[in-house]
Amino acid sequence: MAKPEPGIETLEAETLPRGRHNLSRERVLASQRRRLLRAMGELIGRQGYAATTVPEVVAHAKVSRNAFYDLFSDKEACYLELCDELAVEILRDMAAVGADRDWLAALRTGMHDYLLWWQEREMFTRAYFVEVAAAGPRAVAQRDRQIESFVRLFRRIAARAREEDPSLPPLAPYAVELVVLGITDMIAYEVRQGRADRLVDLEDAMLRYVILMFTGGRATGTA
Repeated sequence: MAKPEPGIETLEAETLPRGRHNLSRERVLASQRRRLLRAMGELIGRQGYAATTVPEVVAHAKVSRNAFYDLFSDKEACYLELCDELAVEILRDMAAVGADRDWLAALRTGMHDYLLWWQEREMFTRAYFVEVAAAGPRAVAQRDRQIESFVRLFRRIAARAREEDPSLPPLAPYAVELVVLGITDMIAYEVRQGRADRLVDLEDAMLRYVILMFTGGRATGTA
């Protein structure tokens, strides 16, 4: 049996008791939703968006077809919600990075944690980074909105760098956008090359890239 993906907190599937039970409808629907999102991510990660069907998803999740359509209008809607869940979870985890002693330490910790988070979730990583174009224009538009959230996160790090070191030059136009898109595209490339299990190997190169973009080469230490 294949090893399940490491726990994605809001996607952890709750096992419901068999037969009659006293669980509320809200709790049942929440469990079914988590199981369907997890199944969607695992199947798309394994075989791609185009090849994944609703009947396969409901069978994998052990949820009825009617339950699927009670929660999602179609496969696309389920995929979009999966991507939103993943973006919300990683952004929430990254929010704790700001507690590090300085901006370089925060960046270093954040880069490591970000790459490791995705490396430990290979099926979801492929579904999130590689399959978005196959899902169509709505998925691409949603991804652009998610990218904006990461741009805001990195913009805060760049601002903190200048608060801690006022001698740094002004941030170059589009520097933050280039950082976020560069990281995103590099991860997608590594996944397509079959290296989703080695994303942390990118850590030093990505760290140096971000520091260069944020400082114009003034601060290059990564130790």
